[in-house]
Amino acid sequence: MAGRPYMGIPREMIPWEPTVDPEKCIGCGECLNNCPNGVFVLNEEEMKAEVAVPDNCVVLCDKCTGFCATDAIAFPDKEETKKLVIRLLRDLRAKGVTREAP
Repeated sequence: MAGRPYMGIPREMIPWEPTVDPEKCIGCGECLNNCPNGVFVLNEEEMKAEVAVPDNCVVLCDKCTGFCATDAIAFPDKEETKKLVIRLLRDLRAKGVTREAP
């Protein structure tokens, strides 16, 4: 299932999702508890957090990293993602695609 469009851009066109380093993750669950979008699950066999629904991650949100005591969560470069969003918006506007209502 595709995530909600971001500024009218189909969510699947924006590569913004967290990764969890299993070597650093201690399975505390803080990312699960603090992400309102259900991006993470706890792998109960490994007792490690995993990204379950990456397209549910809100573009440019990295709030979960602040709750991770071991810095196990990483995201793509925020500035590069902003540049990509601007390029995609320009391309969509050039094609006559308008912004979708929320």
